[in-house]
Amino acid sequence: MSTVTPQQLIAAQQANLDTFFGVANKAFAGFEKLVALNLQVSKAALAESQDLVTKAISAGNPGALLALQASLSQPAAEKAIAYGRSVHEIVSDVQHEISAVATAQGEQLQRDTQGFVESLKKSAPVGSESAIAAWNSVFSAANATYESANKAAKQFVATVSTV
Repeated sequence: MSTVTPQQLIAAQQANLDTFFGVANKAFAGFEKLVALNLQVSKAALAESQDLVTKAISAGNPGALLALQASLSQPAAEKAIAYGRSVHEIVSDVQHEISAVATAQGEQLQRDTQGFVESLKKSAPVGSESAIAAWNSVFSAANATYESANKAAKQFVATVSTV
């Protein structure tokens, strides 16, 4: 029967840690982009507010003040839409990168599991065919479940991304 060596366990743990920290770094990079975007928007909003207050104070009559207020509504809506698009783009990029890592991990797990089952088949003692068949059935069901969940998750992400 196949046994796992301590070196294999250490290598697997190291690979999992590398993957975890890679995903964490991608998440933090996305967070940094959001913070930078928010700082940029806040700085621009402060400058625009200062300009607006200056114009409002220098408006000599209520009609000029109303005209100033009306002229600001369209650019404000456009800025809000641009901000929303930027946030969506950052979040989508991070989600895509993390999804790619998760997919690769799932595929690697499937390959490792299949290799384990093949190893069991090769080194199994005579008369254990039914036990091996049961293991194979369990792993096949797990793979089918994984594929189904992966497909549903991709459909969900595609649906959410279009909203």
